Amino acid sequence: MSEDKFDAIVVGGGIAGTVAAYLLAKEGLEVILVERGNYAGSKNMTGGRIYSHSLEKIMPDFAREAPVERRITREKISLMTDESNVTLDFYSSKLGVQGSDSYAVLRGVFDQWLAEKAEEAGVQIIPGIRVDDLMIREGKVCGVVAGEDELEADITILADGVNSLLAQKLGFRGELAAHHVAVGAKEIIELPPQVIEDRFNCNGDEGTAWLFAGYPSDGRVGGGFLYTNKSSISLGVVTTLSDVIKGNKTVPQMLEDFKQHPAVQPLIKDGKTIEYSGHLVPEAGLAMVPRIVGNGVLVVGDAAGFCINLGYMVRGMDFAVASAECAAKAVLKAKEAGDFSEGYLQCYQELLDQSFVMQDLKRYKDFPRFLEETPRIFNEYPKMAADLLADMFVVKGEPARPLRKTLMQHVSKIGVLNIAKDGWKGVRSL
Repeated sequence: MSEDKFDAIVVGGGIAGTVAAYLLAKEGLEVILVERGNYAGSKNMTGGRIYSHSLEKIMPDFAREAPVERRITREKISLMTDESNVTLDFYSSKLGVQGSDSYAVLRGVFDQWLAEKAEEAGVQIIPGIRVDDLMIREGKVCGVVAGEDELEADITILADGVNSLLAQKLGFRGELAAHHVAVGAKEIIELPPQVIEDRFNCNGDEGTAWLFAGYPSDGRVGGGFLYTNKSSISLGVVTTLSDVIKGNKTVPQMLEDFKQHPAVQPLIKDGKTIEYSGHLVPEAGLAMVPRIVGNGVLVVGDAAGFCINLGYMVRGMDFAVASAECAAKAVLKAKEAGDFSEGYLQCYQELLDQSFVMQDLKRYKDFPRFLEETPRIFNEYPKMAADLLADMFVVKGEPARPLRKTLMQHVSKIGVLNIAKDGWKGVRSL
């Protein structure tokens, strides 16, 4: 590794780090990106969906060239018990309109493509290197330490993931709270494209995003996910670390049980698992956003906790891209002024505040706590929905009961007041 001084060092080759490096290099800055994996994306696991708007702004028509899998035109949300599945199915061509569309992606492939774009722009990428510490002189971050090597730069951007040890070493945040992060496990299951299109009612490059609550996470906070790729399915489960600690099932067991569920097993029948991965996922929204600006240093992407989970929608990659863009703009301003102090770099925070990133995090700041404090969503409500619909659709040859009585019978098991309270809290948190 060179001992030269760079304009910027980026730690982490995920989406946030690579986009930040790309934007800075495009403006002529000398940028080095250090990635601990063997290649960009090798350490990244995600359900597999990117909302295109933020990357479209930076790389117009990127989906024509990027290795995206399928354009999502069908949304499904399910409440699942051990033997039933109640599903809302929404299909619309509006979901696929350019600029407001989204795509299933495989991060190992997609991140490598982004890294190639960054290299074309002039970024020097060094894979297989772990950054052990930060160089600090007179209270300013001035580079990184990797083994016996030191690299200096005017600015260091931390994009090293949700469990950012470097941000922790700086004192920007403490230990991650168990209820602030989730543990995810995912399998990529290979299937022929035509089989996927037949089973999920997809046409051409269209795809499905499917979220599940209840049984996949053993009735605890979290759920399951399924995304259709070109020739594979991304199938996984996510649950909070605190629930893993309290629960009786391991996350791998949850995933195995999810695969065997009667509503899921036919969808993956004859499929071959070609990849298995696990990862920590930010879950607490605004509550886990640490300090993100310091003298000579910025924090972006998952390392900054920029992710929201609304139950019906999970977003992180578009937040990563937007935070990287804000960071790059702040660095360019600082470069022009010759001032990389914390005070001057506060323009990064200001840019974030003006963007959807902080505005959405603030808007939905109470929702993670609502999910945590309302476990009925993941156990009692799926059972109520399944039992109610079973009574509606199963015909036993007996005299029919009035539907209102059937409805009240099941509602009373949770309690009208409890349902009203949960509904009110949920609406207020959104």
